[in-house]
Amino acid sequence: MIYLTLKYIHIIGAAVLLGTGAGIAFFMLMAHFSRSPPVIAGVARIVVIADFIFTASAVVIQPITGVALTWLAGLSLTEGWVALSIALYFFTGAFWLPVVWMQMRIRDIAQAAVAANEQLPESYYKFFWWWFAFGFPAFGAVMAIIWLMIAKPLIV
Repeated sequence: MIYLTLKYIHIIGAAVLLGTGAGIAFFMLMAHFSRSPPVIAGVARIVVIADFIFTASAVVIQPITGVALTWLAGLSLTEGWVALSIALYFFTGAFWLPVVWMQMRIRDIAQAAVAANEQLPESYYKFFWWWFAFGFPAFGAVMAIIWLMIAKPLIV
């Protein structure tokens, strides 16, 4: 029963990572296309909160449940697909942490533009496009991890 409970929590965590990532990307992109500083500031504020509540929670839960499941299944953390999943998890984090920082910068820049009743400065666009670019490898790695969790391929 403990194995199934941990597996359930682990799957929910993976779904939260994938779903929150997709949702945040969608809303940030739609806000960006509006070119409206108040819209961008509001969406970025909510996105930062969502990342701290949902994504950060799943980021903590995933390795705890993953290691426990590996142990209960009698697997090694160095086993092919498990080791690759762990490597991809750290790869994702290497992109996600800067993304969170960029989201906070985007939020602050947009809020400053709203307060000054100005258009978005060039720095906003620089951060936005870096944020956009960093999202692809992180999101792709999460999708690959989920595939590895399902397929459990033999990797030598």
